[in-house]
Amino acid sequence: MDATGRPLVGFVGLGVMGSAMAGNVLARGAFEVHGYDIDADRRRAFADAGGTVHDYLASLVAACDLVLTSLPSTTAFESVLSGLVEAARPGTVVVETSTLDLRTKLDGAARLARAGVEMLDCPLSGTGAQARAGDLVAYVSGAPEAVGRARSLVEAFTRAHFELGKVGNGTLMKLVANHLVAVHNVAAAEALGFAQDLGLDLWQVLAAVGDGAGGSRMLGVRGPDMVRGRYEPASIRMDVFAKDLEIIGAAAAEAGTVTPLFDAARAIYRDGLSDGLVASDTAVVFEVLRGHPRPRDPAPSGRRVSESVDNGREHA
Repeated sequence: MDATGRPLVGFVGLGVMGSAMAGNVLARGAFEVHGYDIDADRRRAFADAGGTVHDYLASLVAACDLVLTSLPSTTAFESVLSGLVEAARPGTVVVETSTLDLRTKLDGAARLARAGVEMLDCPLSGTGAQARAGDLVAYVSGAPEAVGRARSLVEAFTRAHFELGKVGNGTLMKLVANHLVAVHNVAAAEALGFAQDLGLDLWQVLAAVGDGAGGSRMLGVRGPDMVRGRYEPASIRMDVFAKDLEIIGAAAAEAGTVTPLFDAARAIYRDGLSDGLVASDTAVVFEVLRGHPRPRDPAPSGRRVSESVDNGREHA
């Protein structure tokens, strides 16, 4: 704790999600907030926001009672894990929020436990924009005592959280959530394309359909970007989400679950990546679908940006 009795929390990974969460915790004022990222520009931005920056992972880990990790890949997690094992004090609680496969999470928790550090598996449901608004849901799993110590931190950057029992249950819940995100995002894109072909105003579609039984969070969150044709900067990049889809596919195969809707949706994301839409937001599946042949059209050579989408910009 700092001189005023506030717990010290360290954020490792200050990308879209990590910086948003850290910003919300800073705004609460209940924690002394430290941060580390391998990217110097991100460290400077965090310092400008009022956080305490560390140029080295080891110094952050040694200073903090709670460490939250928000990382883009298994490789990044394993690199940070080595630093945590070496530098963390026994009794430290690590709140691991990345979307990774179950085995990686369980192995990481076991390595930290041998060093006297408790890891919570705590993946998040929500986009970067939702993270900035504090509109995240956390799936928290791990030892009850560690959950109790981290609860006020999790509450500082989420709208809700669910305590799910043993380590790993959080990741399993996130896989189910992202399965639906993948399908609903493509379903929203397909429905908006259908509405466009019917000659409907897409902004009216978002308002009318979104307020009825056909609405979904993905229609509400990603629909406006689909209508505007605006896919950068990304709240969740296509290549990052593709990593999540492969994890889900592998878990479903291992569980023996038949996933025809998910498989069809995953093919759309793969098509987008093949077309070079790597850094675009996942809302860009609208453009991927509009570039696919439809029954009344000849096979187009590229995507069409319709007048409805262009005209929708005045609503931005």
